[in-house]
Amino acid sequence: MASTLKNKTAAAAGAATAGAAGAAKGNFGWLAHVKYEHLVAGISGGVTSTLLLHPLDLIKIRFAVNDGRTASVPQYRGLTSAFLTIFRQEGFRGLYKGVTPNMWGSGSAWGFYFMFYNTIKTWIQDGNTAQPLGPSLHMLAAAEAGVLTLAMTNPIWVVKTRLCLQCNERPTGTGYAGMVDGLTKIYRTEGIRGLYRGFVPGMFGVSHGALQFMTYEEMKNKYNQHRKRPIDAKLTTSEYLTFAAVSKLIAAAGTYPYQVIRARLQDQNHSYKGTWDCVKLTWRYESWRGFYKGLGPNLTRVVPATMVTFLTYEKVSHYLLDRSKARSISH
Repeated sequence: MASTLKNKTAAAAGAATAGAAGAAKGNFGWLAHVKYEHLVAGISGGVTSTLLLHPLDLIKIRFAVNDGRTASVPQYRGLTSAFLTIFRQEGFRGLYKGVTPNMWGSGSAWGFYFMFYNTIKTWIQDGNTAQPLGPSLHMLAAAEAGVLTLAMTNPIWVVKTRLCLQCNERPTGTGYAGMVDGLTKIYRTEGIRGLYRGFVPGMFGVSHGALQFMTYEEMKNKYNQHRKRPIDAKLTTSEYLTFAAVSKLIAAAGTYPYQVIRARLQDQNHSYKGTWDCVKLTWRYESWRGFYKGLGPNLTRVVPATMVTFLTYEKVSHYLLDRSKARSISH
């Protein structure tokens, strides 16, 4: 009888252990798919592209907020005119205003985005990266990653936008000395709502990333399947660059208006009651063209920026993942 009781106790303990393990796997199994390599590779891509192309980002923002009614906003005739005017009036440093929060924002945003996206995607695949998901699941994973990333990085984008819009002739009392000063002043004068200005149109912008990543992933998958290779097989540099450029052009053309609305809401020189008020006033005074202001400089910037970001990410992530896999095999 003692032996029977002992066996039952052992069986119960075993069942409890198995149940706890199952619960842990069910609740926290996705943690096994979190890989720092995607975070590091995303940060590398974001920072590299920002350092190379920040002046175009600054010009795009200044075009976007130019509604033709605000006297304090500089007027530019075109991309070349804007570049030369800023360089002449504000010097080389003027072209890199807001670069620090842009590096922080772009680096952290791309890092978190790639990490969240790959974690969610691998969790859906149950760890099998060679399993195709299809357009809808790619869109879902990218959208979820976009919402999480935006919630973490929106305050940085607000400061970056306002720093890019500062000109030398504006009163220094209303300006910001840098990223930390900007975050502090905005929080002190406008509260947490000030740091999350543009968050609603930013949520619409999640569709931009979702569309871009879905297009990019589907093109890579179809290409590899056409070549009769696993969908996660490495591609050449030119192939990564081509797929990144095409996916960005498609996403940018379809979702650009939200960026104009977001920039105007974040600009301290404009005063809107909210997102819908900004949309109505833009349409009333500028028609549909107002929603596409800065599109030329934007495409000139974002297409090469995306190519640099994605190429850097793919190369760094494959390098780090291969090293990690080699270390685990050797041990």
